[in-house]
Amino acid sequence: MTRLPAVLVLIAALGAFGATACDSDSDGGSGGGDKKMSFVVANISLNFALEMANGGKFAAEETGGIDLLVVGPPTTDGPQEVQMFQNATTTHKDGSVVENLAPDLFTRPYAQAVDKGIPIVALDTVPLEGSKVELYVGNDNYELGTQLADEAIKRLPPNASGTVVLGVPNPGVPVLDMRAKGIQDTFAKKLPGITVKGPFQTFSDPGQSYNAWSSQVRANAGALAFLGVGDADSYSLARLKKETGGKWLSGGFDLDAKTLEAVKDGTNFVTISPEHYLKGYVAMRLLAEAVKAGKDLPKGWFYTPGLIVDSSNIDKILARQKDDASRRAGIAEDAKKIFADPDSYLRPLKDAR
Repeated sequence: MTRLPAVLVLIAALGAFGATACDSDSDGGSGGGDKKMSFVVANISLNFALEMANGGKFAAEETGGIDLLVVGPPTTDGPQEVQMFQNATTTHKDGSVVENLAPDLFTRPYAQAVDKGIPIVALDTVPLEGSKVELYVGNDNYELGTQLADEAIKRLPPNASGTVVLGVPNPGVPVLDMRAKGIQDTFAKKLPGITVKGPFQTFSDPGQSYNAWSSQVRANAGALAFLGVGDADSYSLARLKKETGGKWLSGGFDLDAKTLEAVKDGTNFVTISPEHYLKGYVAMRLLAEAVKAGKDLPKGWFYTPGLIVDSSNIDKILARQKDDASRRAGIAEDAKKIFADPDSYLRPLKDAR
């Protein structure tokens, strides 16, 4: 079947993790032959999506008998991602893992795919009511926000007062908003003398992110800390802190190489990793194993843990993130633990945050 030219271009751009993953194992499970599945991400340019896609590819290869198509727009573009999802589920009908930043746009396309009998796993963004998607794999994002706030509070004076500036790259995305709420609530509870300003929109595009944070740094010269809940926030803040000689705390999320460098050299005091590689692996393995066995997917919120990365473990994480082989080895213990008792990680979908 002919695909849209934009999809072909984007597949070619996926060299960092490969557009397809076909295992040499010829056993395709029930029905015979390779199972044709897709893994759809919101942005093929940013670390968080690359990590999830690479984790998904690992699970597909490890399971065997999976022809995996990985697609996503070059920049965050909800309508374009919806089109890619719909194209992918036309050619790869055996199942799809989808990470997106526009859950409202996906509600109807999800439901249409489910009605056609295509199993869908929502990854990292909670599916909205009406989507008919019944399995979500993701973190407790409120918990991740509290972790970032707690790490900042450890580094501020007792009973500190002043301003902390908070950024959210895509306001309205529930999981990102939930991280911000965790930060706000933790400061209100533990350091009530701190005023948390924002959250302000700081954008996922690196250039826009830098410009947005540059404006906030200029407007809040006396702030004690600048905290962001997205991928680009961490390295935008690190760059600005170096350029301005800032003495404020800077911290954020994810494991982009520039972010890890900023933690290593002490520019950023911490980064909170949602462990996207592990999360992508878990989502794809759940889908692949269910489809190959001819079983229904589990139902609910499949909780995956995050990780605090600071000076105490940065060298270990740098070694783990060196290449894909080290990532695979690095998640092996966690993956073994999760799949030894997967039911213990399931929570009600309504509780996902």
